[in-house]
Amino acid sequence: MTVRALLNELGNRLEGAHKPSQEAYWLLAKALRTSSQGLLLRLGEEVAPEAEIRARSWLERRLEGYPLQLLLGDVEFCGLSLEVREGVLIPRPETEELVEIGLGLLTPHHRPKVLDVGTGTGAIALAIKHARPDAEVWATDIDPAAVELARANASRLELELRVLEAPFTAGLAGFELVISNPPYLPEAYRQEAPPELAFERDTALYSGPDGLSMPRGLLSQAQKALKPGGWLALELSPDNAPTLAEEAISQGWQGVRVRADLRGRYRFLVAQSPTRSSP
Repeated sequence: MTVRALLNELGNRLEGAHKPSQEAYWLLAKALRTSSQGLLLRLGEEVAPEAEIRARSWLERRLEGYPLQLLLGDVEFCGLSLEVREGVLIPRPETEELVEIGLGLLTPHHRPKVLDVGTGTGAIALAIKHARPDAEVWATDIDPAAVELARANASRLELELRVLEAPFTAGLAGFELVISNPPYLPEAYRQEAPPELAFERDTALYSGPDGLSMPRGLLSQAQKALKPGGWLALELSPDNAPTLAEEAISQGWQGVRVRADLRGRYRFLVAQSPTRSSP
């Protein structure tokens, strides 16, 4: 069977399962140990039997709902190639918007100190360090597997990142920015969640009845970690971002606002720690 014929077959099966046919390019390219562009240069070649077996095996797993990113073993995030592993949250494209917000908040600061809470793969922390080499970037996570993976990604990308196995802010202080994509799905969402989520760690996804248990905890601790006038930036469910914004205001945060993502959903919360001169 030629590369073209197998590519068409894989794409048709994916479309029949209501998944993007484009995924066939990535799966077959990985099976042939080449790039997507390299695949296009080999369309007329015969596929080696072992590569065909690999591609068909991965396709079956994909049709069962296994995440494409885990089959490929990596994901691109803010221009960085990050290793992903089962059990650690896969970075999503919308979180790149959170990074942009965080970088905007850091614009006035020289050599800022940044903390990424619940770092997972290290995606947010590493993207900020890559964009701001002068920043001192820390990251925390309670999952040892996530801590190991974040450190591995930092080492492979040759980016300095200080990763701690600890909850929330780990008692650290003196930051210009605390940033996080915390678990924010309500428990009830388990009933309608796509099959791909079954391969990710529950505690990285679900956060109590309303999805705010962990974000509330972080909100109450972040002020101690921030310098006066420092910023907190969170990614949240559009269903509960306004609720947490109201709670932030009641706790004395300043400059509280909810920002929409590119699809117009109110997904991001930013809040400023009170300055010393504040009443």
